[in-house]
Amino acid sequence: MSRIENQFTVQFWGVRGSIPSPGPHTVRYGGNTPCVEMQVGGKRLIFDAGTGLHVLGQSLLRQMPLEAHIFFTHSHWDHMQGFPFFSPGFIKGNNFHIYGAIAPDGSTIEQRLNDQMLHPNFPVPLQIMEANMKFYDIGVGELIQIDDIVIETAHLNHPGEAIGYRVNWGGSAAAYITDTEHFPDRLDETVLWLSRNADVLIYDSTYTDEEYHNPKSPKVGWGHSTWQEAVKVAKAANVKTLVIYHHDPAHNDDFLDRVGEEVVEKFPGAIMAREGLVLQIPVSASLSEAIPVSKFSL
Repeated sequence: MSRIENQFTVQFWGVRGSIPSPGPHTVRYGGNTPCVEMQVGGKRLIFDAGTGLHVLGQSLLRQMPLEAHIFFTHSHWDHMQGFPFFSPGFIKGNNFHIYGAIAPDGSTIEQRLNDQMLHPNFPVPLQIMEANMKFYDIGVGELIQIDDIVIETAHLNHPGEAIGYRVNWGGSAAAYITDTEHFPDRLDETVLWLSRNADVLIYDSTYTDEEYHNPKSPKVGWGHSTWQEAVKVAKAANVKTLVIYHHDPAHNDDFLDRVGEEVVEKFPGAIMAREGLVLQIPVSASLSEAIPVSKFSL
């Protein structure tokens, strides 16, 4: 088995929420919207297609032809606006498997990606992308299996609905949980389940508690959580490494530095997500182990 086939890595290409935030005050953490790449057992998994996907795509141009699995949490703009600028998608010979749940209005992820590239929103249609694309409608709660990688899914608490993912391989796990809002009186059992004993938990920490409960401009009901809630989840779920993610566009580098210091005081295994960050997850069990699968086996 090659070195790449024996690795479980997580790389961050976009860590900002809501809207791209370029400029001199966001250089250290980055201003691109959500995109996380996992290389697991020789397979490339991509979570969300914010503007960070464009940067990832540029880095992949020297690896043609390629195959990847792209998972959408939901289709709010900040999570899909990079897809029309994903250069490998325009190159024949590349293969992409694209996953998303059916939206409350009944639209599939293929329909929503198509719609954002129609006039007057975009100059060329989805069909101009010459890579081979296969779309999968996820039944939330079902398992997805790609060879010996098992991906668990669950609903998150977000306006318009969103999906959380947990990637299991070689006895290790990474949970990708954005966008979600915590409950006022209890920890979200779904979030705890996805996070259970995870090696890495990537969690929506858009706000601080003070911002969330600000009497002049509260963020209750906006669909996002806080770093303080992230710490509670990480402790309750026995997480090894907590990644603070989906930074608010108003939070500059200095602000995020201060948040990082506070988070580490509460949870020493915490890291602030920043563009370019790469995490290596140790693989602790036999690579031949696998969990029984669902209809999404590939």
